[in-house]
Amino acid sequence: MVILNKPLLTTSLASLIIAINSQQSVNGISNNPNVFGNVFNSWTKLQPGWDLTRGDGTGAITLPMPKNGPIVIQPNKSALVIIDMQNFFLHESMNGDPLGRAIVPTTVNLIQAFRDAGMPVLWTNWGLTEFDLINMPPAFIKGFSRDGTSATSFGSDMGKVVVPKSDPSIAATSRTSGPNVTLEAGRTLVRGSWNAQPWGALFTEQVQGVAKGTDFYFNKNRLSGMWGAGTPLQTWLQDNSMTTLFFGGVNIDQCVWGTLLDSYYKGYDVILLDDISATTSPIGATQMVDFNAAIDGWRTNSTGMLGALSKAAKQK
Repeated sequence: MVILNKPLLTTSLASLIIAINSQQSVNGISNNPNVFGNVFNSWTKLQPGWDLTRGDGTGAITLPMPKNGPIVIQPNKSALVIIDMQNFFLHESMNGDPLGRAIVPTTVNLIQAFRDAGMPVLWTNWGLTEFDLINMPPAFIKGFSRDGTSATSFGSDMGKVVVPKSDPSIAATSRTSGPNVTLEAGRTLVRGSWNAQPWGALFTEQVQGVAKGTDFYFNKNRLSGMWGAGTPLQTWLQDNSMTTLFFGGVNIDQCVWGTLLDSYYKGYDVILLDDISATTSPIGATQMVDFNAAIDGWRTNSTGMLGALSKAAKQK
C-alpha cells in the first residue's frame, strides 16, 4: 500500500484549475474581458494596474508605475537584466560614456534591492568567441570599427591602458596620485578580455553575485541578448520559467532596446528602467525608446520601486 504524505495537487496546479473554472474558458481563452491571454499565460487588468503573476500570487510584489500601474509581479518569475555596462563602453581609457558611468551608483542600489527581494540579476554582455568572429556579419564589423577599417573592429588588439593602482576604474592622468599599473585591454569585446569586463564597482558586484548564486552572467554576440532562435540568456529564462524582465544598461537605444524588444517579441513582460539606462546617441533616440517601451510594457525609474522592494525583502 502506498501512503501519500502530500496532496495529489500542488498549490500552483490547484490554483490554476480554480482559475480556469472561474474564468469559464473556452479553448483556453478566457471569457473575462479583464484577462489578457490564455489560462496558462495571461495578465489580469486591475482597477488600477495589472496583475502579471499568472495566477501565482504567492509572495507577490506590487510595484508603482508612473503610468498604467501599479503592476503585481511574481518574484520567482522576475529578474533584473543589466546590459553592456562594460569597460569598452564606460572606461575613460576606452573613450567611454560619462553618462553611463553616472548611472552606476543607482544601478548598484537596484541590484542589491533585487537580490534582497529574492530576485535574480542577469548580466548580459558582449563576449565573443573565435567562432563568433568568423561568422560576424559585415554590417556589424563596420559598425564597430574605430577607424573605418576592419582591422580595428571586433577581435582587434586594443593595446594597453594605464590606470591608478588604487582605482583601475579611471584613467591615469597628471591629476591622479599614487603608483600606476599597465593593463592589457585585450581584443575588442572578446570573451575574457579586460575591455569586456563590467566597469568599476559593477565588476565586483557581478563576480560576488555569481559566486553567491544570486547573479548569472551571459555572453552575447549581437546587440540583443535575445537575438535568434536561442541564446544563453533565453535558455536560462526558459529553464527557470521567467516571465517578467526589468532592463537597464547601455546604450538604451541599441543593446538595451534590442534585448528588450526581442524579449517582448518572445512573450516576456518588459519594464524599462530609465535611471539605470544611458546612451551616447542624440536625445531623439531615447525619446523613441521611451515612447515604444511604454506601449510594449512599462517604463519607470528604479528609485520609485525601492520602497516596495525593501518591504518585500523584510517579508521574506
